[in-house]
Amino acid sequence: MATKKNSWPELNFADYKDTVFLLHQWIQVAGKVREKLSPWENHSWNVALYVDTQGLTTGPIPYENGVFEIKFDFTLHELKLRTSNGTRDHFPLGGQSVASFYEQLTEKLKYLGINVRINSTPVGMQQAIPFEKNTSRIPYLPNETKMLWKAMIQIQNVLNVFRSGFIGKQSPVQLFWTTFELSHGRFSGKTAPEYEGQIPHVSKKVLKEAFSHEFFEFGFSPGNELNPEPLFYTYCYPNHIQFGKSTVQPSEVLWDENLKRFQLPYRIIQSASNPSESLLHFLQSTYEAAANAGKWERKELEPGFSST
Repeated sequence: MATKKNSWPELNFADYKDTVFLLHQWIQVAGKVREKLSPWENHSWNVALYVDTQGLTTGPIPYENGVFEIKFDFTLHELKLRTSNGTRDHFPLGGQSVASFYEQLTEKLKYLGINVRINSTPVGMQQAIPFEKNTSRIPYLPNETKMLWKAMIQIQNVLNVFRSGFIGKQSPVQLFWTTFELSHGRFSGKTAPEYEGQIPHVSKKVLKEAFSHEFFEFGFSPGNELNPEPLFYTYCYPNHIQFGKSTVQPSEVLWDENLKRFQLPYRIIQSASNPSESLLHFLQSTYEAAANAGKWERKELEPGFSST
């Protein structure tokens, strides 16, 4: 009897770490363009990118002649631009350094009549080389990029199911370019203590607003030099001591005392008999741990909630 093919791709940070570094820089360029031209939204939701049918997109960005979109097409491996006036342009992702990508995108935007100037210093990185000066030749690996995107599609599908069980304030499923992590947040409706943390090249004012209200956050990281394994994580702000002591699912979930968050390697979900169901268990159990520890008004936030 044939077994059902697992549509969740295997991910290995060692295979794509250089490409992730490159993509991280590129999406910062596109994200900064969106940030510059889009009206502000609470918690900086106006800066994020989104997973779509071809790759990653900024969604519609306003400019004086209408709207335009910047799209990373991981099916053809191109950067695409199109406007509501019907004009469009593109260039290949392969063979681009950070500097050449920045130069080409800047030129294409000017050609399309979009005038924007961004701060060219990367955000959230210790070694922040300005985009136009980063000429290092780093390989872009199309197959590894496509697998990472396919994984994000599966994760987004699960998150959209998870979102349906909450009627309080919650974020879209979005890719933040400061950390290159897919995320989703739920809010209790209560204000939170002033945030005292730091992120390189992110202003204290931005961080203070981002952490202004109590929330539960889910994230997916493709891996980085400090944590070189693709993983899921959840945390709450403010951090309640009881949260980290809670029993959650699946059994492979670990508590990171330094980061004050639950973590689950992507490989555990990918290899599960039902990855979507397993990820939902992780989401729901850690959310309940956060909501109960923070004494959220769950009856007002969750349709059909019962405390019995």
